[in-house]
Order: sequence, then structure tokens, then C-alpha cells
Amino acid sequence: MKFIPELDKDFSPMILGWNKFQEAAKKSFGIAVEDADGYNYIFDCKVGDDKEQNYLFIERIVKSLLWVVGGNKIYIAGDDGIAERLKAEYQTGKRKFDAGIVKTVYDMPLEITACKKLPVLKRRTVKAGGNTSGCRIGFDAGGSDRKVSAVVDGEVIFSEEVVWHPKINSDPQYHFDGILSALQTAKSKMPRVDSIGVSSAGIFINNRTCVASLFKEVPKDKFHLVRNIYERTAEALGKGIPVTVANDGDVTAIAGGMMLDSNGVLGIAMGTSEAGGYLNAEGGLNGWLSELAFAPCDLNPNAVVDPWSGDVGTGVNYFSQDAVIKLCPAAGIPLDENLTPAEKLKVVQDLIKKGDKRAGKIYRTIGIYLGYTLPFYALFYDIKYALVLGRVLSGKGGDLIVEVAAEVLKTEFPDCKIQIVTPDENFKRVGQSIAASSL
Repeated sequence: MKFIPELDKDFSPMILGWNKFQEAAKKSFGIAVEDADGYNYIFDCKVGDDKEQNYLFIERIVKSLLWVVGGNKIYIAGDDGIAERLKAEYQTGKRKFDAGIVKTVYDMPLEITACKKLPVLKRRTVKAGGNTSGCRIGFDAGGSDRKVSAVVDGEVIFSEEVVWHPKINSDPQYHFDGILSALQTAKSKMPRVDSIGVSSAGIFINNRTCVASLFKEVPKDKFHLVRNIYERTAEALGKGIPVTVANDGDVTAIAGGMMLDSNGVLGIAMGTSEAGGYLNAEGGLNGWLSELAFAPCDLNPNAVVDPWSGDVGTGVNYFSQDAVIKLCPAAGIPLDENLTPAEKLKVVQDLIKKGDKRAGKIYRTIGIYLGYTLPFYALFYDIKYALVLGRVLSGKGGDLIVEVAAEVLKTEFPDCKIQIVTPDENFKRVGQSIAASSL
């Protein structure tokens, strides 16, 4: 590594380890992930003679594919032993969380199958956004704040950002009331409401919540009340108003495509968690999960554990407000434990605004994380632009993250043509709600 993060010297980028592994490997190997509709993604690579090293890297790639692409079936071609170990790992081992999420999303258990030949590639493109006519509401449900925009014929006439705390509230009524309040405010600014577009953290199918950190405290016996919460709030706003719900990462990518007037955009929103989304070369969505918060980016076995998934080295602790908070002790910045995560982030943002060198180290470290992780994401996505936004990117700290990441890309990966872009301050904060209105 030519760039060692000062506050995390044990950081071991996935991409460097993977590239070194591939350079030495000689035997053909293939992985396919397939969803319940039969769409799939093929990942061709190589393995070597060291069984433990082979398993280490293939398991990390399989984990990445499950969260980047998604699917309930995994096909392994090239080593039946790896397939058997993966089965055990995901059925009863450390990856039970991931297998459980798969069952929740697809209503089918995760299947891992060894095969001689991978299935034929079958991909899809889903039309994404671009609707601007009429009176539209765009709502962005974040973990620390909610944003809403009123848009008339493509012109934003009102935007609002309100602090709330959905991740620590177990009462579905709290969530319902907060969402409805935002929609009612936007409605009051327009003569009528023709449609509602929602950008929300989590996995959604047909507007219904499958998995969402926003509602993680809602008990199972009340989860049905948040499963269709966006449809219920739309109905409460006015009968017959159509609503479209999309993952917040995909809406980030749509926002990037609108801003850049281009395709091949990977959107990364660094806020309460890390949200990812991708606008493909055709200007549509792949129908992938793009839950990058769960995708690994660090090979250090002693990296911080994600308390939700139980895994180490995953994106949530590198590209979110949790990353900033995680680095504060090493930077020598004390934080009041009574503060919310969003308030802790604000402390660090205020410090860097004043030129505090300790805060600068935090943002430089995250910039190094990003510079080494984008080429790993490029193993799965064809990235022309990486659009980064969210609360963590606000202010001077965000500028430093982008500057350092660009330097890492230019120095370490000269053949990588990814351009890192970030919108203006207003778009960083409410751009997703504006883009959501076009759904």
C-alpha cells in the first residue's frame, strides 16, 4: 500500500489482496448468483493450490455477490470442496445472518450448489426515474433525518429536512406519523399531488418492506404495520395517489444520472449507513440489491464487527457516520456517549470546520478507504462515475474525502478511469428526495 491510513494502520484493502491472489492463481473457477425470477450474474476468476487461501477469497467474493447482486441460489464451478464449506458456513456457521436475510427477501432458503458448468447469463434492465411532469412529492427516509421535496413540472418549489430517530423506535405509529407529516407538508405547497416517490434505506419488493434498518426495532408481531407503510401513508394523504418505493442507493444513482446527464453511475450515500445503487450503461437499474453496507472492503480479521450482521470489515463501518465515530478514539476526539450518532458526527464536522487536525485525520482515513474500495466495487459494476453524497460528505470533511480518494485512485490504480463526483451542499442533503420525486 502506498497510502496507509493514519488512524487505521491495519486496514487491508480487499482489492489489493484479491489482485495478488488472482496473479498467482491458475485454475479456472466460476460463481453464479441467481434470483427467484431466474436472472443471474456470472463471476469468473481463478483459484490456486492453497485450499485455505482459496476459501478465504472465494467466501469474501460470494458474500459480496450476495449483497451487491442478490439472489437465493449460488452455483460454484471449479471446486466442490469450496461449495460444501460454503453450505456449512451459511447454514449453521458465521454467515447465518446472510442466509436469513436471503430467506426474508426471496421467501426461499439460500441454495448453494456445486456444478460442472454455470448457467447461461440472464440479466435485466429496469427503467429508472426520469418522470418530471405534474405535481410530485419526493420523500427520502434516512436513519437520522427525513427529507421531503415538492416538485412541480421538474421545478423544486419546496424542500425540508427534519431530524427523527426511526432506528431506535419500536412503535410503528412513530414511523407512520413521521412519514405522513412530511408528505402533508409537501402537499400543502402544491395545488394537488399526482404521485409520490420514496427513497428508503432497505430492501423493497413491490413497494413492500423486506428488510430495513430503519425498522429494525419494530417487533416481529408488529412488522406487518411497516411492511406496507409507504402505501398506507400515501392512502392517508389522499385516495388513489400512486406511490413508488426504491432503495435509497438506487435513488442516489438516479440522482447522479440526472445531475451528470450520464449513465454508468455508482451512487454511494454515506449517512446513517452506507447505501449503494447503480445506474447501468443503458440508463436503467439492474434489479440488484446493492446493499454495500454488508459487502466486505477490509481483509483485516481484527477489523470492527458490524453488530447487525456479525461480520468484520464490511462497508457500514467505513462509509457512514459509524466510520467517523469509530475513528474518533484513535484521533483523540472525546465524544459524549449521551449524544445520538448524528450528533456525534456533527461534533466532528464542527471541528474540521474550525481546522482541527484531529478531525482532518478522520476524513483522510475515510478518503483512503474509499480510494481502495472503489476498484473493488468495479469488479462487479462498470463504473464511469462514482457519485458520493450524504451527511458524512457535507462540508470540508467531504471535500477532503473526495480529494484523498481521487489521489489514491490516480496513484495506485492509474488504469482505473472512475471519476469521483459530489454535488453541491443542498443536493448532498436533499438531492435524493428530489430524485425520488421522478420515480
